[in-house]
Amino acid sequence: MLLGCTDCIFSASMLNPISRSYDSLSWRGPSHNSLNRARKNRRLCITSLITNPDSFEVGRLIGSYGFMNVTSYSGFQSGAETEFSSRALGQLGLQDVGEGNVKIRLYEGRIAQGSLRGTSIIFKVFPGRRAGGTEADMLAANELSAHVFLQSSSKGVCQNLVLLLGGFETKTGEQWLAFRNDGKYSAADYAKVTCENMTKSRSLGQNYWNHFDNEQAIKRRSFFVMKLFQGVMSGLAYMHDHERLHQSLGPSSVVLNTMTEKDAAYLVPQLRDLAFSADIRYSYLEEGPATLSEGLWRRASTAGAFTPMEKRAFGIADDIYEAGLLFAYFAFVPFCEAGAMDSLSLQRLLESTFRLDLEATREYCLADDRLLEAVKFLDLGDHAGWELLQAMLNPDFRKRPIAETILKHRFVTGAVL
Repeated sequence: MLLGCTDCIFSASMLNPISRSYDSLSWRGPSHNSLNRARKNRRLCITSLITNPDSFEVGRLIGSYGFMNVTSYSGFQSGAETEFSSRALGQLGLQDVGEGNVKIRLYEGRIAQGSLRGTSIIFKVFPGRRAGGTEADMLAANELSAHVFLQSSSKGVCQNLVLLLGGFETKTGEQWLAFRNDGKYSAADYAKVTCENMTKSRSLGQNYWNHFDNEQAIKRRSFFVMKLFQGVMSGLAYMHDHERLHQSLGPSSVVLNTMTEKDAAYLVPQLRDLAFSADIRYSYLEEGPATLSEGLWRRASTAGAFTPMEKRAFGIADDIYEAGLLFAYFAFVPFCEAGAMDSLSLQRLLESTFRLDLEATREYCLADDRLLEAVKFLDLGDHAGWELLQAMLNPDFRKRPIAETILKHRFVTGAVL
């Protein structure tokens, strides 16, 4: 049963987010550049969003997750601070990590008033400053700002990004962002269910499926995974085209409207979790780094990217690297039995064991019967999957393809099937 939000008030600061100058040691207050950015955002944020808390009804809690703070990184790691669910530790690699203070909660809900009355929504709840500190406010403001900016594009709304419908702040300072409910499951959920089903099927005996049925099942899975990755890259291409980085790509940051492989034709993956999104417009890069992207630009300088143009290129390539790790996850986990491969082990295999040498990685995987279906998938089209993965994970950020180029690759278009 849904309950009305009668004890909530909407804060004007949520609609006029200020990118505060903040580090892990002290609070210094908003900078001059941050205030200028807030004024620019104000005109974007006050239109179209539903801001009256009485317009929403809140349902049951459906999950929660936190953030991992990365305090050091390997030479191959792409994200300084990345968001994770408890079921998908996909971006850790060789970093030293610690649990962050911000705990996110997810609720079902619906819109109770207006033209969108009855629309199903998912609430993403950021804790107030009392529970989550100033970091929680910054993350909520950044996610709000990123969505509003992307949804105000003259090119229209991208179907591969979750749609923000509004939000409010409670009396306790919690920030509630309301997204249209186009799916409750994530790519991590799909991979988990799929590999568990493979384990159950094989535990019933090798003759449970005949050869033809098994071949058809793998083909359906291949098409589903390709459609899934295509949607992810379409959303990322849209963001990059609009001068925004995602900076938090992982299996839990992709929402699915279906996990049924036979319905792949109707699959519409959507990117979410833009709390760490970075603005890469040249005017912003010239003003100096925003707090949440300071780590990104420090790594850019380490890689030899100093000018605004070089930093922008590094940031885009950084997202592509994370997308490459996600592609590897899609290629392996759904095609293996439960326990055969997980995201953390896969990243260590690629980065630490084989130093991003995909040919050597393939030879290793061929010797493990549990990984053969994943190898076969990437072998499609004369090893087209390995070719694409190698390009996306190129140690030299200058040589990684952009999202639009990846979408045209023969492996992504499905031409290899």
